[in-house]
Amino acid sequence: MALEERINEKLKEIAVKVDLFIGELLEPRQPEALYNSAMHIVSAGGKRLRPYLVMKSCELVGGDQDSALPFAAAMEVLHDFTLIHDDIMDNDDLRRGVPTVHKLWGVPIAILSGDLLFAKAYQAMVEPAIGGRLSCERAVECIRRVTEATITICEGQTLDVTYSDVRGASEGDYLSMVGSKTSALFKACAEVGAIVGGGSADEVAKIGSFAYDAAIAFQIVDDILGVMSDEGALGKPVGSDIREGKKTLIMIHALEQASPEEREIIEKALRAEDAAPSEIEAAKNALRSAGGIDYAMAKALECAKKAEAYLVAFPESQAKLDLLELVKYFIKRSH
Repeated sequence: MALEERINEKLKEIAVKVDLFIGELLEPRQPEALYNSAMHIVSAGGKRLRPYLVMKSCELVGGDQDSALPFAAAMEVLHDFTLIHDDIMDNDDLRRGVPTVHKLWGVPIAILSGDLLFAKAYQAMVEPAIGGRLSCERAVECIRRVTEATITICEGQTLDVTYSDVRGASEGDYLSMVGSKTSALFKACAEVGAIVGGGSADEVAKIGSFAYDAAIAFQIVDDILGVMSDEGALGKPVGSDIREGKKTLIMIHALEQASPEEREIIEKALRAEDAAPSEIEAAKNALRSAGGIDYAMAKALECAKKAEAYLVAFPESQAKLDLLELVKYFIKRSH
């Protein structure tokens, strides 16, 4: 079985458990529009990478996967909250191959559905302590890590929307933004899983660092797919990053290295909402010929190797193998 197929099967196993839990967490009640809109993005699918990371990190330190389920569900719900608000800010039409929440229910309901998911994430994390299934000390530590990650995500998103012009951005700016917007939540997922599993402070720190660097690799590849993939495979608009002039490593490096002709082609499509498909395609070709794609992939591989190094200290186990394969999947995935 190929790597991508193998990982997808394991992700689906986790997704079944997580989705059942989320379905109960978001059991419909009045007002109907609020709960239907909140469930819309959950029901649309998604890889469930963050819950998977919670569960496998718990297993890595010798914990029981089922004890981590409420926290795995909480992290997916929290992630979906950020996606709903992100889609509003970017005015995107599609997410996971279906219309975005604000396109179906309007911006006010979309904001409220995101807020509901945020609150439900905390409700899910509190219940294990109330029910005596997890010590209050570990539950509070989990909540602290998730709260810090959420604050960091807000800071990173603010940087993204405030300084959205790629022409003045550096590689350091990109890595800082990705560290805030993407890595912070991945790191919290791994830390929470290890805390629930009874991991030591050193184990929690190592698995958190693993997830942080793995997430940067994941995001760089996501940026590459956002430029080079097709909309059917990706489930969201392709080329929108070019039209919006998003700060991606591909763009930053390509603009630094591009010839005058390549730069003109790229800049013609940047922040041009009415850019024709032919102009987007020409910009994609220029990004490739200027070395943006190759450089970004090399950086993703570098981050993946850094991530893998943090797992060396852990004894051999199926969970360790699964996490190492997850990083390889981040690099080789097709969508």
